[in-house]
Amino acid sequence: MSTMTVNSNNSSKGILHWLDTNIERVLLMVTLVITILLMSYQTLGRYILVDVMGLNLNLAWTEETSRFLFVWMTYLAIPISIRNRNMIRVTALVDQFSKRWQDALWVMADVLFFILGGSIFYYGVRHINMLMTFPQTTAVLGIQYSIVYMILPIGFGLILLRLGQDLYRMINESGVRPFIEGAVIAAVVMVPSLLGLDLPAAAWLFGYFVVFVALGVPVAICLGLSAFVTMYAAATLPVNYIATQSFTAVDNVTLLAIPFFIAAGTFMGEGGLSERLLKLADNLLGRLHGGFGMATVLTCMLFAAMSGSGPATVAAIGSLTIPAMVARGYDKHFAAALVAAAGSIGVMIPPSNPFVVYGVSSNSSIGDLFMAGIVPGIMVGIVLMLYTFYLAKKNDWHGDKLENPGKEIAASFWDAKWALLVPVIILGGIYSGLMTPTESAAVAALYGLLVGIFLYKGLNRENLGNCLVDSADTSATVILLMAMATIFGNILTLENIPATIATFILGISSSKILILLIINILLLIVGMFMETLAAIVILTPILLPIVTQLGVDPVHFGVIMVVNLAIGFITPPVGVNLFVASGIANLKLENIAKAAMPMLALMILVLLLLTYIPDICLWLPNMAN
Repeated sequence: MSTMTVNSNNSSKGILHWLDTNIERVLLMVTLVITILLMSYQTLGRYILVDVMGLNLNLAWTEETSRFLFVWMTYLAIPISIRNRNMIRVTALVDQFSKRWQDALWVMADVLFFILGGSIFYYGVRHINMLMTFPQTTAVLGIQYSIVYMILPIGFGLILLRLGQDLYRMINESGVRPFIEGAVIAAVVMVPSLLGLDLPAAAWLFGYFVVFVALGVPVAICLGLSAFVTMYAAATLPVNYIATQSFTAVDNVTLLAIPFFIAAGTFMGEGGLSERLLKLADNLLGRLHGGFGMATVLTCMLFAAMSGSGPATVAAIGSLTIPAMVARGYDKHFAAALVAAAGSIGVMIPPSNPFVVYGVSSNSSIGDLFMAGIVPGIMVGIVLMLYTFYLAKKNDWHGDKLENPGKEIAASFWDAKWALLVPVIILGGIYSGLMTPTESAAVAALYGLLVGIFLYKGLNRENLGNCLVDSADTSATVILLMAMATIFGNILTLENIPATIATFILGISSSKILILLIINILLLIVGMFMETLAAIVILTPILLPIVTQLGVDPVHFGVIMVVNLAIGFITPPVGVNLFVASGIANLKLENIAKAAMPMLALMILVLLLLTYIPDICLWLPNMAN
């Protein structure tokens, strides 16, 4: 009897452990796959089943279902981000403290996140009760909104659970003292909001935001909690707005492009894409002085047309090319710096998640932004190649001869053909008018999944699940950031803060050249400390009104902003690409940053050309329109 009891207890513990470890992972894998299939079915079904076969189908349900699944996927992924400790933060100041105080500030951040998450949980439950009292149904599916909104208590309930587990882990790892110190700091920080101080809304909003950012709180939480404090202390909006907007800000079909593009790049990268692209680029350029270095840049450009991510490009390509360049006689610091710099092209050449985020934030055409980013990305690639060629001639980094160049180039083209079709699918679908950016992203993700499994055969049961979870996790941190930024931005607009800032800056000078220079300097500085997507969602509502009054096209400004912040990938202290390259090459970050300085100067030169010659960015979108 006792043995049976023990076995039963062990079994229960085993089940609970499995659920604790895997519940979010399973749900994320299922929701992401279903969403990709639904949006692909909507796209392909519209042309094949309706137009070609003449079937009378209503496909509107697929978009509505995908939107709701996307909201659920986002808030089910955040608990994983908490467990993996990969939320987007600014840690430049925090890194200067001792380990003890870093731990205390981590606890403080968890406590502040707990306050925000608990508030959304509470007001989410209240909103669901209201929806049950006064029922409303969705437009297409006809299901109760109370069911759809259940993600707020479920998702944020899991978030609170994971935060509690993270705090418990901190106690085990660092002891009780940092825990108490962190909790006290969080309490002290929040006290002013409870004192009934009569301060302007802008003071509450920006004051708390700056303090939170400086203390290393995740940027999304900085935005959401500073907005919530402002609602409470300055009565700008009802406090329950934090919950309803957490749902509606994510319920946006355009944002679906972000997880789809991430998934497409992940599938193709894991499926063997990067090796084939590198072989093609090496066969094309490898015979020249610095040929393999230039091939590395070209590979980054090609991979950028699939991943849309700078760090992902560095990770995928750098792991192959940095050791290979060192083996071929290249300076190891130059090799790492080159990959880090070339990886920044990942957010310029479409598809680009920063362009998607900017497009949503500015209400600009994502298709036009994608088109506008092509030439700047190529220009950056060319200047990096020219610098590589110059340095290779100087240091005699000679290329490798091919026995049969024509045959080997043709063979590598054929081997990479499935990978090279990805940008054709994405851009061709968008600019032909056949697909929206979201639909093209879904089809690209489905294509990448099928190619990775059946053709390149790099995707299998072991890594496919991780690819799905990583894609959902990465996109969720971005989407949460945007949701909180929407709430933050609504308060900005309500208080007329962007217009006030615009009036102030335009009062300094009426010179378009000078103001654009000031904005460029500001963005370069911001890029040194803040992650690209966070900077876009925060600064777009503030800076866009200024440049539009100067007559700058919003699409042109989107390119200026993205290229500026892409340069931030290789500028310390928060140069993400430098960190990735440093990890791959096992070199000190500061040495890689030093080697990257000439490349940085060249990229800034390209930026100035883009800033003051708008046609460089706009001629392709203008031709397409």
